[in-house]
Amino acid sequence: MELFILYTGFLLAAYAVIGNDVIQTLGTFLSSNSKTHWLYLWAFASAILSATLIYGWYSYGGDVSYQRLDKVSLPETLMWWHLLAPITLLVITRFGIPVSTTFMILSVFSSQQIIEKMMLKSVYGYGISVITAFVLYLLIAQRFESKSSIDKLKKTNQKRFWIIAQWGSTAFLWSQWLIQDFANIYVFLPRKLSLFELLGSLVVILTIMAYIFKNRGGKIQEMVNQKVNTRNIRSATIIDLCYGIILFVYGNYNSVPMSTTWTFIGILAGREIAINYLLNKGKLKTSYKLIAKDFAKVSIGLAISIFIVYLIQFIKTI
Repeated sequence: MELFILYTGFLLAAYAVIGNDVIQTLGTFLSSNSKTHWLYLWAFASAILSATLIYGWYSYGGDVSYQRLDKVSLPETLMWWHLLAPITLLVITRFGIPVSTTFMILSVFSSQQIIEKMMLKSVYGYGISVITAFVLYLLIAQRFESKSSIDKLKKTNQKRFWIIAQWGSTAFLWSQWLIQDFANIYVFLPRKLSLFELLGSLVVILTIMAYIFKNRGGKIQEMVNQKVNTRNIRSATIIDLCYGIILFVYGNYNSVPMSTTWTFIGILAGREIAINYLLNKGKLKTSYKLIAKDFAKVSIGLAISIFIVYLIQFIKTI
């Protein structure tokens, strides 16, 4: 029974985490490469994922979480209620709500102290992302996001450069996101994986990714498509690079897990405000509504995560 819960938990967590979080790293990539066959995009992302996973496994003695699960212990006995978190995450994903998978999945296995550290790091990450993106786009929006500059890009050979740049920025961002979120995917499995467990889990993850890519990100992808110019390859490149750098610098500051969802939503928020402030002041009120809607969604996800944690604690005492 325990083995069934262990492997079922991994399957549910892997599908829910990838399905919910794919917009953060690959959402702009999928949008701006909508005319490229999904198999090519999947193969590209799969190669990076495989390299990142195997490197972590080799470098950290079988620990694919890059030591982010050091203080999140696997219970001696897994119970059915441990599956409540990934099942809830799966349901929320189907409704297009970008919940923080870090809070939802890891909180079930974490102490109160670790949960507080994760929340604090995530909230700071959101603030840093909003400010960074806002300042960045105040400086570059006129040159890179105006209609005239986008029309000019289409008429020149610069697009080839930006195609290469976007695939490169996506590779960097995807690898940094994986380093943060492998902990969420692998929390149900032993902290040290055998070679057989590593390869078996890799096959499962790549299969799930194939399904996600074939469906072009699913319902949550709409959050990216609603934002200004996200289908433009140059815009997507800058978003990915900004996000990747924040994860690399701030996310790796320590090994405490953080919500990459809150960081991503923060970048979109800061970007949207700056672009509309400079270029589309008539749409500024609309952008505030979109940002408030996005923030409300992740807040709902956080509230649900906390509820699930307390529900499990209650079930334990019965």
